[in-house]
Amino acid sequence: MRPIEKPEADFCAQTLSLGHVLVERVDEGGSPLRTLDIESLVIPAGAKVGLAGASGAGKTTLLDVASGLLAPTRGLVAWGDLQLSDLSRAACDRWRRHTVGFVFQDFHLVPELTVLDNILVPVWFGAFRAPQVLRYKAQALIERLQLPGARRLAGVLSRGEQQRVAVARSLILNPRLIIADEPTASLDAINGAAIADLLIGEAMGRGATLLVATHDRALLARMDSVITMNAGRVERVT
Repeated sequence: MRPIEKPEADFCAQTLSLGHVLVERVDEGGSPLRTLDIESLVIPAGAKVGLAGASGAGKTTLLDVASGLLAPTRGLVAWGDLQLSDLSRAACDRWRRHTVGFVFQDFHLVPELTVLDNILVPVWFGAFRAPQVLRYKAQALIERLQLPGARRLAGVLSRGEQQRVAVARSLILNPRLIIADEPTASLDAINGAAIADLLIGEAMGRGATLLVATHDRALLARMDSVITMNAGRVERVT
């Protein structure tokens, strides 16, 4: 297996590593079902890495484990010297809020909130009111992604517009680890390319690590490395 190459630059991110990670769920019959089984995976700080593979190959589970959303059944997950798998749930949640920007496949927007307020949701976990500098950044993202007005309710947006709001929300706090699950799936080629430009540009501009699960070949082609998953395992790295 060819190792993932580290880009030549200085990065503010940390190495993301998984060792002997196993995730098992219980099926309808009560039997254990293995959804992720990774012996060793190391993603250098600042790398742009794509996850490829058929639906059900384990890509989303890997993203959930890497972000601390899902604790593995066993194994170690580390961000630099910090062992995420040893943290309490509350401590892991705090780390994720300060470190990770996550684009969920199902978006998880709040329909009753405006476009602007949905983008600013991550800010509210640490402040009663979003600082003006972050409100300016949110507005800049709205304009760059050509979203409808900041006061438009998320619940009336098209699926493609909701996806772009979700991407903007993931970037509002300048995360050091950007994780995106099918970020271009609901977009046409032009808007998909714009999202790819934004994610890659934000990652490279700050030295953040970018980890993307996608079937979009054009997006995968722009990654430093591509991990192909199969049945919860790493099949190859190219």
